[in-house]
Amino acid sequence: MAAKRGTSVRHEYIYGNTARVIEPAKREKGYQQRPARRRVANDTVRRNQEKALHMNLPYVVLLTLAAFCVLVICVNYLQIQSTMTTRLSHIEELEKQVEQLKAENDATETRINTCIDLDYIYKVATEELGMVYANRDQVLLYDKTESEYVRQYEDIPTQ
Repeated sequence: MAAKRGTSVRHEYIYGNTARVIEPAKREKGYQQRPARRRVANDTVRRNQEKALHMNLPYVVLLTLAAFCVLVICVNYLQIQSTMTTRLSHIEELEKQVEQLKAENDATETRINTCIDLDYIYKVATEELGMVYANRDQVLLYDKTESEYVRQYEDIPTQ
């Protein structure tokens, strides 16, 4: 045998023609203890499995109540989801109607504005009715703080 550099080689020699048996008593005990432990563990596991499979009345009632509660919660969730979907589709419908009404109002306003001839109105007002624009000294401004709007027949305060 060749030794690697820097390491020491230790040679052990065995006398005789057979190898010795090392501590046979411990080996036999170890082999006997393992199956005994496994049997105890298997018995415990078997007892636990039997307990788990055995259901008494309170356990069944509790499971039934829990399943019923879960069912009620799921049904309520589905109802709420359905209501929300219905309301969202209704809102979308109303938004479409609002857009359609706005488009109709804009078209009507444009039609009205194109029908009115402001030049004709000015000509009739000035020539036929004798109206003129007011001068700056004829315009009176006042602040009214009592209400947000002006009533037509209310007295105008003098300055």
